[in-house]
Amino acid sequence: MKKQKVFIQIIIILGIVLVLNLISNKAYFRLDFTADKRYTLSEATLDVLEGLDDVVTIKAYFTDGLPTQYQNIRQDFLDQLIEYENRSGGNIYFDFINPNESEELEQEAQQEGIAPLMVNLQERDQVKQMRAYLGATVEIGEEKEVIPFIRPDVGMEYDLTTAIKRIAVSDKPKVAFIQGHGEPTINASAQVVKQLSVLYDVEPYMITDTANIPTYYKALALINPKDTIPANHFTKLDKYLGSGGGLFIAYSNMNDQLNTQYFNTNPDIGLKKWLEEKEVILKDQFIVDANCGSVQVPQRLGPIMVNAQVEFPFLPILSNFSKHPITKGLEAVIMPFAYPITYRGDSSQVEFEVLARSSKQSGTLNPPVLLDINKEWTESDFTEPEQNIAIALSGPIEGTVSSKMVIVANGSFAVNGEATQPGQPPQQVNEDNANFASNAIDWLSDDTGLIELRTKGITSRPLDPVEDSTKTMIKYANVFAPIFLILGVGFYRRHRNNRKRQNWIEGNY
Repeated sequence: MKKQKVFIQIIIILGIVLVLNLISNKAYFRLDFTADKRYTLSEATLDVLEGLDDVVTIKAYFTDGLPTQYQNIRQDFLDQLIEYENRSGGNIYFDFINPNESEELEQEAQQEGIAPLMVNLQERDQVKQMRAYLGATVEIGEEKEVIPFIRPDVGMEYDLTTAIKRIAVSDKPKVAFIQGHGEPTINASAQVVKQLSVLYDVEPYMITDTANIPTYYKALALINPKDTIPANHFTKLDKYLGSGGGLFIAYSNMNDQLNTQYFNTNPDIGLKKWLEEKEVILKDQFIVDANCGSVQVPQRLGPIMVNAQVEFPFLPILSNFSKHPITKGLEAVIMPFAYPITYRGDSSQVEFEVLARSSKQSGTLNPPVLLDINKEWTESDFTEPEQNIAIALSGPIEGTVSSKMVIVANGSFAVNGEATQPGQPPQQVNEDNANFASNAIDWLSDDTGLIELRTKGITSRPLDPVEDSTKTMIKYANVFAPIFLILGVGFYRRHRNNRKRQNWIEGNY
């Protein structure tokens, strides 16, 4: 009877396990305790998967038998694809291919644009090198996107979702980068353009004296103009805003050249006056911030010269963001040679929002400012906290139709620069700098779907600044606390032993 009862319990347990397995196959879920929710699909990804009309075929080219760190990437990618498949309602099909099995498969991977990596393998007492493939292709019909290398963690979801989105959208809206006033070319903003190309057709546009700016542009970007802008070009911009368009302005009002003895203001190109007519004031001051980036300075160390990193308050690192779709997920934006921006208009008519401010330890300097890399900065230099560095306007900025503007106090913060040689990759800017510009153009275009995914992941967790008085208190506490603790334990033990001795004398055993 007892054996029969145990047998029935085992059958019940096995049945429960079987049912749970069947449920888990139908309802895929994972418990995600990471701070950045890296194992949870973002709303942007879910929207893309639920909006698929055609079957997406994903071919993953992964070499077998790689070291653990690469095998983990393969397993994470497999888990990701399983979740994509379940969430897409059957519109995701994937297959794993080992290119190292044959020369034909290896040639196929390379023809798809997936180049091998050279990986070291430890075998007994020898180190061998082998060609490793960790890439994928994404196809819908005749459209194809290649992911040459599968990035780990949150980069995996971003690359995969944007690849699907890029080929799933056939008729993309347009955004334009204004040219003709000394702005960098569209290729000089490679990181921003690459991010925007997922949702938009990005193209250069030159304002003419005759034609109006096409209203089919969801947003315009005026980035770092250097030459004087004709008055009739501002008239064209006014008409574009009056039709409900969005305008992103990143302008360097202050001179940011390190090869000069003094920092000064840049010559007015007409943009300051035009913005002033809209009640936006670009101040002729430099913002300095204790939370800043650094520059390399040559220093002599005995007989040799070495490059030392020196903090440079003219390179504020922004982490003081408002709660806004543009700044969602941003952690640190470097904004060199920024200046304060203020708005003096009627906020009941046009909504004014500050997107980013300098830190609580910041200040301003009036030009001209002597360039002194080795200056000893003190707290007295940072007495004007939280200066406005990026703002957003929405409402009837021009005319009666609602439009949007974003103004940033530096023109080159998201510019990679022109490639010095053909085929050479551009210089990379800080990732959040590019994210900030792309998010702003998304918001101006009324499409914020990829912002959450673009900025997903924790990349920077700086320590909170500690006041000097607190540092002193902690220092002395570290020195004297152990001493007082030992003395306290000693007095306690002495008191306890005295009580035992007294009890012994009195006969209280």
